[in-house]
Amino acid sequence: MTQCIADSDFPGWHGTTIIGVKKGGEVVIAGDGQVSLGQTVIKGTARKVRRLSPGGYDVIAGFAGSTADAFTLLERLEAKLEATPGQLQRACVELAKDWRTDKYLQKLEAMLIVSDGAQMYVITGAGDVLEPEHDVTAIGSGGNYALAAGRAMMDTDLGAEEIARRAMAIASDICVYTNGNLTVERLGG
Repeated sequence: MTQCIADSDFPGWHGTTIIGVKKGGEVVIAGDGQVSLGQTVIKGTARKVRRLSPGGYDVIAGFAGSTADAFTLLERLEAKLEATPGQLQRACVELAKDWRTDKYLQKLEAMLIVSDGAQMYVITGAGDVLEPEHDVTAIGSGGNYALAAGRAMMDTDLGAEEIARRAMAIASDICVYTNGNLTVERLGG
C-alpha cells in the first residue's frame, strides 16, 4: 500500500529557494530571506546561506527545509570538514551516510547546497551527494524556476553572481514562498 504525503505534513519544507552557480572560477550560492509557516510569512530577512570556516578552510552552504534541521546538518558538516580538512566531497559523503543511517538524523527535513569554490554538491536526506551536471543547481520550493532560469543564462557573458541574482529574481516572481531579499556568498573569482 502506498501512502501519499501531503505538503501539509511538512509545513516548513517548501518555503525557500537556494541556487548555486559555478562559472569562470567563481562559485556563488544565493538564497531568499522568506520564512513561511503555512501560508503566512513569518520573516522576510532570514539568512539561509552561510559561510563555514573550519580550520580556515572556506565553504559556503545554503539550506532549504526546516531551519532547526538545517542548522543541525550544518553543524555536522562543519565537524566532518574539521575531521577531513580540504576534502569537501569526503565530508559530504560522510554526512550523507550519517544522515541516512542515524535514526535521529533520518527525521531531519532539509537539503543543502555546499561548495568550497572548486566543487559544488547537493546533499539530501536520501543519502545523495549530487554534483550538478551543468554547474548550476537549485533547491527548495522555487528551485525548479531558479534552476531553469540559471541554466538559460549559463551561455551568456554574465558572471556567476549576476546569473544567481537574476535567476532568484525570476523564482521570487513565480514562487509565493520565495522573496527577493537575498543573501549571497561567493568563493573564487
